[in-house]
Amino acid sequence: MSTQGPKLQFWYEFASTYSYPCAMRIEDAARAAGVALEWRPFLLGPIFVGQGWNDSPFNVYPVKGRYMWRDMERICKKHGVALQRPSQFPRNGLLAARVAQIACDDGWGADFTRAVYTANFAEDREIGEEPVIAEIVATLERDADEVLARAVTPENKERLKRTGEEAARLGLFGAPSFVVGDELFWGNDRLEDALAWAAGTRV
Repeated sequence: MSTQGPKLQFWYEFASTYSYPCAMRIEDAARAAGVALEWRPFLLGPIFVGQGWNDSPFNVYPVKGRYMWRDMERICKKHGVALQRPSQFPRNGLLAARVAQIACDDGWGADFTRAVYTANFAEDREIGEEPVIAEIVATLERDADEVLARAVTPENKERLKRTGEEAARLGLFGAPSFVVGDELFWGNDRLEDALAWAAGTRV
């Protein structure tokens, strides 16, 4: 990722429905806007607990959940993204997020992220299970044993915890979120606004 020019941070959680179509289209959108993209995997669970929720708000509020799944069908159809409603929702994205940190450092974070989202929301696979994540890593022609070993080191675990603390300091309350400097945008439908802001358009 270049440090020159406008930059957008893409904060995402693997259990987040709306982060899925966003992850599948954000790289092309950022490239077209001339904006550098930083992938920031994090966990929403601790933030939700801080808001008094012990589950996804789409499960806490069933009417909202029904709307969300229908909305996801429309959004995914619009963008040509496959969707199969997961048999379990939300799924545990902890291991995937730990691996994503390493993948982002090593330059294959975007591919890994898209593969995990596809497994969860298009193939109904258990992304919280190590064999599924290992298979995804291997499919990307990486050493799954080596990557998974790095993912569960105390240092990498602590790093993800600090990332969550950073998300809280930035005021994040959901995903996907986009940070441009001190400006925060939330939701897949705000991607274009966030890119325009990063590119210099101020509204």
